[in-house]
Formats: sequence, structure tokens, C-alpha cells
Amino acid sequence: HGKPWRSMCKGLVLGTLLTSFMLLLYSYAVPPLQVSVTEIPIPFSCSSHLSPVQAPSPSNGTGSASGWSCRPKLNVMFMKTHKTASSTILNILFRFGEKHRLKFAFPNGRNDFYYPSFFERSQVQHYRPGVCFNIICNHMRFHYEEVRKLLPPDTTFVTVLRDPAYLFESSFHYFGPVIPLTWKITGEDKLDEFLRDPQHYYDPNGFNAHYLQNLLFFDFGYDSSMDANSPLVEEHIQEIDRRFHLVMLLEYFDESLVLLKDLLCWQLEDVLYFKLNARKGSTVSRLTPELYEQATAWNLIDAKLYRYFNATFWRKVEAYGRERMARDVAELQRENKKMTSICIDGGHAVDASAIQESSMQPWQPLGEKTILGYNLKKKISKKHQKLCRKMLTPEIQYLTDLGANLWITKLWSYVRDFLKW
Repeated sequence: HGKPWRSMCKGLVLGTLLTSFMLLLYSYAVPPLQVSVTEIPIPFSCSSHLSPVQAPSPSNGTGSASGWSCRPKLNVMFMKTHKTASSTILNILFRFGEKHRLKFAFPNGRNDFYYPSFFERSQVQHYRPGVCFNIICNHMRFHYEEVRKLLPPDTTFVTVLRDPAYLFESSFHYFGPVIPLTWKITGEDKLDEFLRDPQHYYDPNGFNAHYLQNLLFFDFGYDSSMDANSPLVEEHIQEIDRRFHLVMLLEYFDESLVLLKDLLCWQLEDVLYFKLNARKGSTVSRLTPELYEQATAWNLIDAKLYRYFNATFWRKVEAYGRERMARDVAELQRENKKMTSICIDGGHAVDASAIQESSMQPWQPLGEKTILGYNLKKKISKKHQKLCRKMLTPEIQYLTDLGANLWITKLWSYVRDFLKW
């Protein structure tokens, strides 16, 4: 058993040295960002000079039920939470922004804004005070004031949540290899063992420990280890409610996209999607009722957050109209099914080993190949070729296509490939 460990340690040292060298090189190669102390105001909306966008007619389900049409909203802040199907929503935003030549606020060097550090405007590629951006949507630890100073005042803020018990299960397995405190957990089922006595294993100050408790609350920029019964929890939840125009739910994904389409006055084609970054079913732990309760209790702040926005979500559905929602969800599902038959070889996702194009390979968790991907059909009509490819392009590749500088992410990818991680 000693030989594999020695090999892994050597690889880790080599990877660390190589990454450190590249970071040092980058620090000398790139001049520090000079940010003026004087704040330059952002225009109320920086989308007016862009390509004209046709206001959709009421027949496509966008706009009010009474029949008036609205102007599509182009300035969007999507708070990308972890393990919530947010990569699928990201693809929707990428396609819309590319289609209408909008300006994205991308991270500089990585595919996230130096998470888990708090977001700062200086982390944005090509940022200068007063420069106008339309869309920001990569992973960050939310810092409202910094985001607010980056985007126009008419920006629409949206995000997505997931049942905390299932989010915890997903996060535990996906990030486990990079959370040292999970390495000492014994037994065949580490998740079950951890939930038996979380306090025995958990250290809030441990490296990457934030992935293991109240991850949603952490992503929104709050203290995820505070007392769940503190009045601050309710205050923070109310603050999120004031700041975000729509909080979507993974469990009601299609309904969420219908509400998003309505809020932004977009067209149905804009919110079509394929499920991206899905895990193989064999790697998903089935939560027994007991484990579900334990996971919920361990993530009690997130549970309170989820319950609150579950209630606001259904109030929005009621305001939208239940029958109207059912019709629009059915239409969305029909169109998604149609696109599946047009675009996807075999009509379903496949293991990473079966993906034929390297450009279609999704990012994988450390040491595993558990994320599914797709193969494009060989024969696709000219009308759908571009849309099919865009809908299936994984996040890292799409970011590159849109001009994001991902040199750190790519370097890490090369190191992983070299070390066969």
C-alpha cells in the first residue's frame, strides 16, 4: 500500500511546484490592476447600443397574460450556486448573451471568481471603473455591494436553490476528494458514517470545509457555521429576498425557467436546455428517510432558506396562473424533447469514456469520471447545427469560446492529465 501513496505524494508535490511557478510567472507578467478611487457611475442600462432585440409576441407565452408584449431584459446577475443544476442555467445565459452580443463579466484566469474568497470587481477580466457589463454568472462568493457597482441599476438578479439534503449528498461526493477532513472517515459508506456524528468529523476551519455544511448560505456570502436559531439567519434570508427578483428551485426546474422567461421577457427558444453536468446514477447515494432527516438537520440554515423560498416560489406560480404554468411547462418540455431528437446521438447522456469529441468532454471531479456528457448527431440540419452544438457545449469550452481567460483552470487541467488525476 505504501507505493501508491508515495507516488501520489510525489505527484502532489510536483503539481504544487508547477502551479506555484506558473502563478509566480503570472504575477510578474501581468501588471497590477489600477483602480481609480473615484467611482465612475455605470449607465442605467448598457444594452441600448447592442443589437436590436425583437420583443416577443404574447403567443410565445412571454409577457403578461392580458396580451401586451414587453422588451427583453438584457442585464442579468445570476448567482451561480453549487450543485443546483446551475451549469445548465449558465448555458442558457451564454447562448442568450452570445446571440445578442452582450458583454459578460468573466473571471480573469479561472472559471470562478476566486471562490471561496468574496467577489471583488478587480477579479473581472478587463475590468475598469465605469465599464459596462450585461451579464455575470460564474461561481462566486456573493458580495452584493461589489456586484452592484459592476452592473447597471436595471440589472435583474436571479439564483437557484436545491433541497439541502440532496445538495449535501451531491456536494459530499463531488468535493470529497478535495476536503481533507473526509479522508479520515472509515467505512464503506462515508456519507452515512459522517451523518451519524457530523461534529466528530467536521471542523469549520478545515480546508474546503464550507462544502460540507450550509453551502447555499456560504455561497450567498454569510457565515454558514452560525447558530441556526440566531435571528441573523432570518435577517439574511430577508436580505436575499430583497436583493433577488427570482429564486428558482431545482426540484421545479421547468416551472423555474418559465418564470425566468416571463421575468426577463425572453422567448421560448432562449430557455431550451439539455441537462448538463449530471452524475452517473451509480454514484448517487440514495438517501433513506433517516439520512434525509439527518442531512437536513445538519444543514438547518440552508433548510430554512429553502423553505422560505419554496413558499415565495409557489406564490409566484399562483400569480402567474396554475393553468397557464401547466401549458407553458408542457410546451417547454415538448420543445426540449424535439431538440433532443434533433441534436443528441442516441437521445441520452453517456459516460465520459463514450464521448467522441474532446470539445464535448465535461469537467470531472478529482480522480473520477462520474460526470456524463453527450455526443452530437452526425447529421443535423443546417437550421439546427449551431444551436445543437451550443446547447451541448460544456461550461469550460463555452467560456473559452466566449473569450474568457482560463489559464489557471487550463494549467490545472494539464497537471491533472499529466498526473492522471
